Amino acid sequence: MVKARSSDRTSASGMALGVAGLAALLLATAFAGVTADTNSDDVTALNAFYTTLNSPSQLTDWVPQNGDPCGQSWLGVTCSGSRVITIKISGMGLEGTLGYNLNLLTELSELDASNNNLGGSDIPYNLPPNLERLNLEKNNFTGTLPYSISHMPTLKYLNLGHNQLSDIDVMFNQLTNLTTLDFSYNLFSGTLPESFSSLSSLSTLHLQNNQFTGTIDLLTDLPLTDLNVANNQFSGPIPDKLKSISNLQTSGNSFSNSPAPAATPPSDNPPLRPSPSRTPSHSNNNNRPSRGSNTNNGGKSSKVGGAAVAGIVISLVVVGALVTFFLMKRKSVRSQHGDDPEKNEHLSPLTPRRIKQLKASRAVSLSPAGKELKKNASMNLKPPSKIELHKSFDENDPTNKPVTKKVNLSSIRATAYKVADLQIATESFSADNLVGEGSFGRVYRAQLSDQKVLAVKKINFSALPDHPSDFFVELVGKIAKLSHPNLSELDGYCSEHGQCLLAYEFYRKGSLHDLLHLSDGHSKLLSWNSRVKIALGSARALEYLHETCSPSIILKNFKSSNILLDDELNPHISDCGFADLIPNQEVQESDANSGYKAPEVTMTGQYSQKSDVYSFGVVMLELLTGRKAFDSSQPRSQQSLVLWASPQLHDIDSLDQMVDPALEGVYPAKSLSRFADAIALCVQPEPEFRPPMSEVVQSLVLLVQRSCMGLSSERNSCRFDESGDSR
Repeated sequence: MVKARSSDRTSASGMALGVAGLAALLLATAFAGVTADTNSDDVTALNAFYTTLNSPSQLTDWVPQNGDPCGQSWLGVTCSGSRVITIKISGMGLEGTLGYNLNLLTELSELDASNNNLGGSDIPYNLPPNLERLNLEKNNFTGTLPYSISHMPTLKYLNLGHNQLSDIDVMFNQLTNLTTLDFSYNLFSGTLPESFSSLSSLSTLHLQNNQFTGTIDLLTDLPLTDLNVANNQFSGPIPDKLKSISNLQTSGNSFSNSPAPAATPPSDNPPLRPSPSRTPSHSNNNNRPSRGSNTNNGGKSSKVGGAAVAGIVISLVVVGALVTFFLMKRKSVRSQHGDDPEKNEHLSPLTPRRIKQLKASRAVSLSPAGKELKKNASMNLKPPSKIELHKSFDENDPTNKPVTKKVNLSSIRATAYKVADLQIATESFSADNLVGEGSFGRVYRAQLSDQKVLAVKKINFSALPDHPSDFFVELVGKIAKLSHPNLSELDGYCSEHGQCLLAYEFYRKGSLHDLLHLSDGHSKLLSWNSRVKIALGSARALEYLHETCSPSIILKNFKSSNILLDDELNPHISDCGFADLIPNQEVQESDANSGYKAPEVTMTGQYSQKSDVYSFGVVMLELLTGRKAFDSSQPRSQQSLVLWASPQLHDIDSLDQMVDPALEGVYPAKSLSRFADAIALCVQPEPEFRPPMSEVVQSLVLLVQRSCMGLSSERNSCRFDESGDSR
């Protein structure tokens, strides 16, 4: 700020300086207006949140990159200083999922995203850690509650009602400030968690319309004033203390001392009561013969009554036969289409995950008409198998119509490079700049004129069908939409003169495979904590591809050579989006004898999210043992890493012998054991027994939290430094 000079200056000079001062003030004010007022972590989290919500137009002022939520007053966002403290976006018709890094919002006290269409997958584990109010009511979340809720002691209000959640993986011991808990209208089953008894401040608990079983005795000592457990499968007596609650609803259970159900109101046509006469009669009492009636009339009445009864019986038999015939015919027709009603769960609502399973099974057993429809459906060069997984074959579904997907390169947020520039940067793609070769082409180091270093992938389209340029346009459009800190970041592309090139950020540490398996001693750079860090980051990337992207992306070729490491040993998964567009057989052949293939892939050639989970388990084994996934130089019984290691994962003595010698015995025994437990689940031979990636992430997060517990009293202090060691 310019100050006025002393009074001995001339008035003209004073006036000139005053004008200059005013101009400087205005300039400073204008500069402040364009300078971001928001904490950079909060901006990053909200950018990602906006992207995973599919960039909805109703969130005015929100942007997918940079921006200033506090300075620009983004809709629904409230700030205190430079920090975001509340997000209220209820009832806005939003779709997609919650962001994958909301844990960066460390000052957020309230998140209200209720009454939208979010979900279709688990609630992410990385919620804002210091929330006081979390409301996700009336959305489409499925699966398991994230364990991270267990470590949110500031939480006072938690409403997850009206979703399709089915499992509670939360310990409530630390949630002593929670006053309101709503789990109503979900798919929870089993007995109430024992840790419910620790909710010492809980006044409102809504559990209605679930499938909880057992008793409610553990709620006895809670300070409840509003309890609704209606329409579950609770049993046993209602504790006397709970009966005194002012607002108590318990109907629809099997409590032994619950109030009798209310009497059914009389209908307009009440059922006929049996006649007090010893002779059963289905006729009205007015038709009964009087004492003065002669025997002839009585006999006639009896015959008429008998004929009526016989007619009714015959009618019932005929109707029953017709009903049985139609039901059997309907069952026969349904069984031909793979839809046996006796195998359906009529009483259980269908979750999105179950719907997806039914659609997939339905696509496998298509009728001839369905096969013709599959033949006509088109998504450019995507294989029909992908359409089967993500298309409904309901004849009323408008998505059944043939679709031709076109991507405009001008709409892609990535740099369009010239072939000449990339040729100069790679010295005409010389062998000296070759840094790798994979299933989809060779990768070259490129140094641009501005000294920027890139990794340029030269796509090999020799094995692909016609129109490779169209294929490449779709590929670039898909990859450019991916955004996660543990994915290899697309910098640009080139589509000129028949060349199809992708430019990525260059990661100087190379691949995890090279760091682990090249005999130059580099594996000693990987401490135990850095290995856990790599596993966790890679798991988060797979979780994003499987459970955040819509439609989900199956990687198919997850392996250590596709995990690139930056200077801080953060993992970045490469080749994302490639395998999803290339037929299964192509990937299968290119991956022969690699050791990463799940057993079902070997047998059927079909990949799934669970086959990715298996491959991830193999990479974890590489991190633990330092061995290759398949090593022909080993004795025959040890060539396959999974077959050799799996029987030893639960034997602590054998486990110690398996650990990579490069670690020189420096690792926590409990951390090693939990790491091995996660591996054992991932490499299960049966895909249905492997966990989803969100559960794998939660187990690794828990492993890190327990390893770091007690290292510092500071909140959020458990992190990794550049060497990968916890601090």
